[in-house]
Amino acid sequence: MSYGVSKALQGAVFAALSGDAALAAVVGTNVFDAPPAGAVPELHVALGAEDAFARPDSSGSVTTHRLIVSVIGPAEGFARAKEAAVAVSDALDGAALALARGRLLSLGFRRARARRTDGNSGRRIDLTFRAIVEDS
Repeated sequence: MSYGVSKALQGAVFAALSGDAALAAVVGTNVFDAPPAGAVPELHVALGAEDAFARPDSSGSVTTHRLIVSVIGPAEGFARAKEAAVAVSDALDGAALALARGRLLSLGFRRARARRTDGNSGRRIDLTFRAIVEDS
């Protein structure tokens, strides 16, 4: 197993989301790898947690990453947040992203969890994707 592809995978996911026209139509440029300084936009997308697992059936260079991409939205309801979540899913599910290191073997949607946050003051949708990468 190698964690060496993690940074390249994160960069490719961020670039794919930042450059996606359908997502930009919903959230504008509000796609973040880290929370911005100052005021946080009401509706935005943030890269979240990541878990990496060795692939016991491989030569040792293949790793599975579980990635979470979060859509955070206003309290007015889930409609806008779900519109953004659909765009995130469409941009990443099955995408053939080019990595700066290694190779992406597959990227697929696994699950989503939508919930109210902070005493019903906001909405959050966490989308989980599975990426299988090979370090070269």
